[in-house]
Amino acid sequence: MNKIMLSLLTVSILVFFSSFTEPPKEEKIQNEINWITIEEAQELSEKEPRKVIMDVYTDWCGWCKKMDKTTFADEKVVEYVNKHFYAVKFNAEKDETFDFKGQEFTNPQFTRALRVSGYPTVVFFAEDFSKFQPVSGYRQAKEFLEMLESFNQAEPAGK
Repeated sequence: MNKIMLSLLTVSILVFFSSFTEPPKEEKIQNEINWITIEEAQELSEKEPRKVIMDVYTDWCGWCKKMDKTTFADEKVVEYVNKHFYAVKFNAEKDETFDFKGQEFTNPQFTRALRVSGYPTVVFFAEDFSKFQPVSGYRQAKEFLEMLESFNQAEPAGK
């Protein structure tokens, strides 16, 4: 009987303390960039125009992984991106086909069309995808946030 009581007490304590270590799901979502696909970004931009950033990465890129763990996890970067941009996560080497502005591309074809020459590269798009600018290389959070702010303040496409 004592063993059962001790087991129940142990489980109760573990459950109680585990509720403090794991943030609620809603809080987790706010602490991460809301990554979407390029197709979703196009659909959303038609309804509510926003500039778009695309993280072009590869699975083997160490600097891409570091940027995910540091820059893209930075609280200020996450908040700014989620508030002002549609954010696309794009694997440059994945064997997928998708539609971009009425034309079909594979990921490697699109990567070449965007003039991506190294990884990581962040591509900044105008609200209507009429203009884009690739920026290659790892960026620390502070520098990346300054880039985001500068791009966000640039004139919208067509003005």
